[in-house]
Amino acid sequence: MFETLKAVPPDPILGLTEAFKRDPNPRKVNLGAGIYKDEQGRVPVLASVREAETRLLREEEGKAYLPIDGLPQFREVARDLLLSREHPVIRDERVVTVQAPGGTGALRIAADFLRRVAPEATVWMSDPTWPNHPNVFRAAGFRVAFYPYLDPQRLVVDEARFLDALARIPAGDVLLLHGCCHNPTGADLSPEAWEVIAERVVQQGVLPLVDFAYQGFGDDLVQDAWGVRRLASQVPELLVATSFSKNFSLYSERVGALTLIARDKTSAHVAHGHLKQVIRTNYSNPPAHGARIVASVLGDSQLRPLWEEELAGMRERIRGMREAFVDRLHAAGAPRDFSFLLQQKGMFSYTGLTPEQVDMLRERYAIYMVRSGRINVAGLTPKNVEYVAQAVASVLQGG
Repeated sequence: MFETLKAVPPDPILGLTEAFKRDPNPRKVNLGAGIYKDEQGRVPVLASVREAETRLLREEEGKAYLPIDGLPQFREVARDLLLSREHPVIRDERVVTVQAPGGTGALRIAADFLRRVAPEATVWMSDPTWPNHPNVFRAAGFRVAFYPYLDPQRLVVDEARFLDALARIPAGDVLLLHGCCHNPTGADLSPEAWEVIAERVVQQGVLPLVDFAYQGFGDDLVQDAWGVRRLASQVPELLVATSFSKNFSLYSERVGALTLIARDKTSAHVAHGHLKQVIRTNYSNPPAHGARIVASVLGDSQLRPLWEEELAGMRERIRGMREAFVDRLHAAGAPRDFSFLLQQKGMFSYTGLTPEQVDMLRERYAIYMVRSGRINVAGLTPKNVEYVAQAVASVLQGG
């Protein structure tokens, strides 16, 4: 049977990392994979995480299976970080949260759940979006369509075109949104746009699904959640996939959650049962270690402030690298104004570079980025930002 299989191309992002590892150039720079790195180019283990792990190692009594929907303490803190403890949907018991193996796992749980309730729906996502978004929903059997999002000239959100397209999405379809730090562009919706979205999805009978993988990497934990919390206050039904890979630097632990808001308490309870059934027939129950770390940190009066301080440090480092990159590009004589990068948020930015220019950067300078021109700003460091800026300027100058 296997002889009938045809070769598939490598993943556009993970495959890029493999090519980077094979490159012998000592000056090589990886701006592709979406992983936070510190000033030394390392993926850090946060002090708050290390302390939580030390405590867990000392106090752990066994490694029994978690419940199907995950560690109860984790589910509670994940829900509260997303919505805040005072949100009305929590008081009204309209919300349920299940643990997932990472943000991608949460998206797949959502996709399989939606196949039960809306099998004929089309899932609408931004153009551009994270390359794995269409893969996840097509694999679950959905049709995928795209709405306009980015102004290709100014590299900011084209809210007028987006909202115009939103008005034409049919009732019963699913609208996939990025909660903050849009991947791959770094261009986020304004509060005013979130207000309009909340009104229109209710009027049109569209179900919003928010991918919220970068809480705390944009402005702060509260402001980044503004749009999601606004939706939760206004719409009758909502799904939100969250990830702790980035804001806890827990990539390999695969810690995520899916939060569902239903019209009423009874509907939420019934939906919870279906979510557990989806999980049971997929991976049965989630891994424990990462969830215990997150629950320990967010539930501790000493560790949580430490984590928030470390998260702010990561956010400010990325912001500083944006500023340094724009300054160095200008100093290198780049024939283009890159100040738009300062308006983008989170780890990613769209540079406006063409696929041919990206190829040239890789071939001549061993600088690796996705062919769309998206870069991971966290891959820039004080040691390589000058080199990258000069290389980009040279390529833009035709050199």
